[in-house]
Amino acid sequence: MIIKNKRIIYGTVLSLFLGGCMNGIKEKENPEKQMKNQFVSVQEYNGEGYILKNGDETDKIAEENREEVEKAVKDFFLKEYKTDVKVHNIVGNVDGATVFVESTDPLHFYTYAVVPIDQSNEKILSDSVFSQEGQVESAITEGLYRKVFHDEFVGLDDYLKKIVKEEPVTGRTIESLQNVGGSGYMTPYYFLSSSVVNDEAIKPVYDLYMKDPQVSIEKLRAAYNEQVFNPTYFEVVIHLFMREQDADPDEKVFNRIVNDIESMGDIPTGTYSIFVNDNTVHKQSFEAVKENSLEKTTPDEIIKE
Repeated sequence: MIIKNKRIIYGTVLSLFLGGCMNGIKEKENPEKQMKNQFVSVQEYNGEGYILKNGDETDKIAEENREEVEKAVKDFFLKEYKTDVKVHNIVGNVDGATVFVESTDPLHFYTYAVVPIDQSNEKILSDSVFSQEGQVESAITEGLYRKVFHDEFVGLDDYLKKIVKEEPVTGRTIESLQNVGGSGYMTPYYFLSSSVVNDEAIKPVYDLYMKDPQVSIEKLRAAYNEQVFNPTYFEVVIHLFMREQDADPDEKVFNRIVNDIESMGDIPTGTYSIFVNDNTVHKQSFEAVKENSLEKTTPDEIIKE
């Protein structure tokens, strides 16, 4: 099956990798109120409040040396992946700084890198920048899927825009994707999950692109090996939110989306997971799925071949 860390709780998994789980909630006189304050309306959330454990000190050092951190990350992506990126946000973690970026050319995706920091000397270790194994490769793969199957993705985008217009639901803000998304190809309504290691269909496209990022779309399409495509290695994860605060996830809307995705033929092939959440996201982790979320996912995803 495809990479699990992006399937549902990608924000939480990112936090675990980069410095441990989010800070525990301190006990107060009103723990219920304290818990409620950890959530914010999805329309208002831009990433503010996102934290990684034990990152206060490194966050300060990184901000004081922001220019050096940004240069180190940009150089890393250009050298390792032949990709220009724009830095959107820097968040301290236990051993350094997590830097959220957006690619600017020639593919579009969000990802992140880690810049280690020598805290005792308050020194940025610019030569030791790294990314989580497979993270950027997956992001590039997803960007390639979006490029190769442009028309199919336009069909999916148009459908979800129609849903948001006709039903009482909405998506995430672009600012939140930029500042704390970091999960490959993302839109306000869905993100993709793929792995070039497992997906033999897209691997020739990835290899061709890495040799020459300016290769034509015609050559990229020709390199795609449709005969070996396995839908379980490519997933579209749809996340929608109720537009009104305090509104519970709408089962009627959820069923409409599930039925529509099952019957549509002009959208990308692959595995689809669908979530309709209430109006809020968790500020510290970017997470949206809660006990009241409506979901169609593992082991009951929609398979489109």
